[in-house]
Parts: sequence; structure tokens; C-alpha cells
Amino acid sequence: MLLVLMVTGAVAPAPGLLALLICLGAAFAVAWLWISAVTRLAAALRRAAEEEGPLRHEMPPLPPLPALVEIEEGLARLVRSLEVRAALVGQLRAADEAIVEALPDPLLVLGPDRAPLRANQAARRLFGIAGAEGETRQGDVLALLRHPLLAGAVDRALTEARPQSVDLTLPGQATRELSAQVIPMNPPLADGGRLVVVLTDRTAARTVERMRVDFVANASHELRTPLASLMGFIETLRGPAADDPPAQQRFLGIMADQADRMRRLVDDLLGLSRVEATEHLPPQGRADVLAVLRAEAAAVEPLFAARKVRLRLDLPEGALPADPADADQIAQVARNLLDNALRHAKEEVVMQAAPARHAGRSGVAFQVRDDGPGIPPEHIPRLTERFYRVDSGRARAAGNTGLGLAIVKHILNRHRGTLVIESPPGAGATFRVWLPGPG
Repeated sequence: MLLVLMVTGAVAPAPGLLALLICLGAAFAVAWLWISAVTRLAAALRRAAEEEGPLRHEMPPLPPLPALVEIEEGLARLVRSLEVRAALVGQLRAADEAIVEALPDPLLVLGPDRAPLRANQAARRLFGIAGAEGETRQGDVLALLRHPLLAGAVDRALTEARPQSVDLTLPGQATRELSAQVIPMNPPLADGGRLVVVLTDRTAARTVERMRVDFVANASHELRTPLASLMGFIETLRGPAADDPPAQQRFLGIMADQADRMRRLVDDLLGLSRVEATEHLPPQGRADVLAVLRAEAAAVEPLFAARKVRLRLDLPEGALPADPADADQIAQVARNLLDNALRHAKEEVVMQAAPARHAGRSGVAFQVRDDGPGIPPEHIPRLTERFYRVDSGRARAAGNTGLGLAIVKHILNRHRGTLVIESPPGAGATFRVWLPGPG
């Protein structure tokens, strides 16, 4: 009431009372400024924390009161420190992502529901998917995760909280053999990932392992057959043919053929072993391909004459250098191709050579063409495999060890060269070789 009377002018305020009222008003104003500023500051901090946004842009303007100025400066320092740490965390996360993305082994991140969250580049390449995270749910990935062995490893990793390893075979157009390591993440990853599945593609290694086993088995079989034949003839010579000179001569001729077959096989095995041992080493020196071809043609001319097959050379004058090159190995390539053509030719084998470019690089190309029955197209991709023969019985009878073209392939791999095989139906076969030239 007194305040109302003073405001209306009915009562004159005493000086002390007026001063008190002014102080109370000032205190109220300061308190209101404090409360309002602190309320706005708390709301800004709460919004920034909830939205994980930058604090600097959420800071409200504060009144220029000394205490509030100190609070503002302290918060500014805190904001700068948090932003520096947030930037560092972002950089570390980006670095981790880059490392995971660049890992050579395929990697999948699974959520708590065992669904794939993301895949690195190697995994996307393995399963043929694009980079979008949603596409990690494509069929091949889901088929992998539904594999009973991997599903069991995932369950054990979650329940036992320790890594699990398992080997898988994925059927399909091209069978894949994988090793999987399932690693539980505790605490979870930033994207909620609870499991990391690291895959190792063992397909190539297992294929090589099987090839080695097959190679030993095939080599043993190839040697066992002539050895058994020799043992049989030796027993015959000791027994029924002991007093039969004509039979002895006939059997000795057969034994000589079988021994020569074993010699050729052992020579090719040793040659293949030597070539494989040096395949990773680039050749040294230079070779004149024309000189090598002429020398090999002269060496096999008696064999062609004995089988009444004409060897025609279509070679330019001068020199055609291959560089870098091992002249002895190039000679072996030419000899193996000529031997192969002689076994299948009817009347003529043609050898040609000329300068040629391949993949933008200059070099030398030569080819050996026969007029034989040709090669069925389904056999051509496998001709350079060890012991592979289109007609095993006929090839063995003709003295084919099944290793000649395998040796050619490994020699050309060492020289960074190429081999192309063409065989139109019923029109013979052409084996074309390209070797890099100088520069």
C-alpha cells in the first residue's frame, strides 16, 4: 500500500526508503540478468549436448557483468578445447576408416542383430557390390552370413565374447574358399558395430595346393607306366625270350623307346622346375629372336624330314631383338612349339616372325602354325596346364609329355610376354608369341 501511495504521489517517499527501493530494483534487475543468462546458457549447452552440435555457435550473448564475463571466458576456453578434441577424434576416426578401407583382406562390420552395417573395399570387390552401405545387404553377403559354420561362429563370438575362426566353402558360379575370423567389439564401434568379420580368400592358395598334389600324382603316374613296361620286358627277357634272339631285339627296341620316354619326361620335369625357380627374376641380356628361330628350325629339320612334314620359314631379313631376354629360354619356347606342331601337322608347319606392338609397347611376335586337325575350343584354355592333353592316348604314343606348353607359359611369364592360341575348326592351330623389345 505504501508503495502504491508513493507511486501515485499521495505520500512523499522518505530519502532512505527511496534509496532502498532503488537498491532492491537494481538487485532484482541483476538477479534477473543472472537467471536469464544462466537459463539461456544452460539451454544452449543442453541443445548442443543433445544434438552433438558445435558449442561455439550455440553460445547466447551474456550481459557484461564481471562474474558472467569470467564464466563466458572459461566456457570459451572449454569450447575451444572440446572443439580441438572433437577435431582430433574426427581425424582419428577418418584415419581408422581409411586404414580399414585399405586393408587387403575383406572386412565386414555387423550390428547387434547380426546384420551387415558396412564393408571395406576388399569385401565389396569380393562380393561385387558398390560402396553404398545399404548394398552390403546384397545376396552374396547375406548368403555368407547365413552359412551354418559362419553363423555358428558369430553366435559363439557374441555369447563367449572372444574371437572365433572358421573355414568356409561358398558354392556358386565360381566356388570360393574362405577363412573367417569373427572378432567381438566391446565397447561397440562408433556406428554400433558389435562384430568384425575378417575374411581371407584361400581360393587361389587351395587351387595351387591341389595343382601341386595333382602334379605329383600325374608325374608319378607318367613315370610308373614306362617303368612297369620295362620291368615286364625284363622279366620276359629273363624267361620265355631268353633263347629267342629275334624276340630279344624286338623287346630291346620297345624298352629303348620306353626309356627314351622317361628321359624326355625327366628332362621336361627338370626344365619346368628350373623355369619356375627363376620365373620371378627378370631376364638379363638381349636375344636376336630371328637368329634363335633359325637355329631351332635347323635343329629340328631332320625330325620333320623323317615324318615327311615340310617346315617353311617366313622370316624377315636382319635382326629382331627381344630385350630383356634369355636366349636359351626363347630357344626352348621355339623348340617346344615346333615339337608340338610336328606331332599334329599333316603336311606343313609354317614359322613366321615380325615386329609387333602389344599394350602400347613395341616388341617381337612370332608364330608357329600347323595344318593338323585343330583343337576343340573347350580345350584351348587348359592347354598350358601341366600334363594336360587333348587326346591322352594319342599324345603319349607321339611322345608328348604334357609339359611343353606349361614350360612355354612360365618362360613367357618371366619375360612379361604373351601366348595366344587360335584354332579354327578343322583348320590347324596357331601358337602366337609376343616378347617385349628394347625400351
